[in-house]
Amino acid sequence: MLEAKDLHKIYKHAANPLAVLKGIDLKIHEGDVWAIVGPSGAGKSTLLHILGGLDKPTSGQVTLDGEDLYALNDGRRAKIRNTKIGFIFQFYHLLPEFTALENVMVPGLVKGDSQNDEALRAKALDLLDQVGLVQRAMHKPNQLSGGEQQRVAIARALINQPKIIFCDEPTGNLDSESGQAIVKLLMELNAKNKQTFVIVTHNDAIAKIAKRTIRMRDGRLVE
Repeated sequence: MLEAKDLHKIYKHAANPLAVLKGIDLKIHEGDVWAIVGPSGAGKSTLLHILGGLDKPTSGQVTLDGEDLYALNDGRRAKIRNTKIGFIFQFYHLLPEFTALENVMVPGLVKGDSQNDEALRAKALDLLDQVGLVQRAMHKPNQLSGGEQQRVAIARALINQPKIIFCDEPTGNLDSESGQAIVKLLMELNAKNKQTFVIVTHNDAIAKIAKRTIRMRDGRLVE
């Protein structure tokens, strides 16, 4: 479903160019759960952002369902991010003035497809129910715990039924109990929906239950 070929990323500072990715090759299949682990500075988040269409590689290719993401114009790539890709980040990035329900609905409103607002609202409520937060639907982010905010972010990532969800340290800002609950929820969603997850993490629990765990070091993948 997703393939990367010879990815390189170089940040060109005035004196010393910094090579963050040094020739990454990988193939991710539908329904996979990948954990990417490694020390800080290994290039994990950079790789995730490039795979998800957020940051262009210096060279190399990323194809999703046969489409070369970086051969597309910005508008088409943005459309693919909105319809086929979901993102879950460490710091949630919820809109503070919106309720949990409204935050979940946002990607669906951006998508602007044929479903009406009531159908989208019902879908968002169902997702909040799946993540155990339907009773908090009308609360704003500052009224939710960190674990609850992350659950809202997960529901938001799923609203457009993406084929693949990229998670950048999804438990990194949570206590151990909340982190374990998020890990359990991600695995349940994978089993139920057959969606693909690629998770950058320092959490050993995720690395242990992922279907494949790879390690990054100095911009390269180490099996």
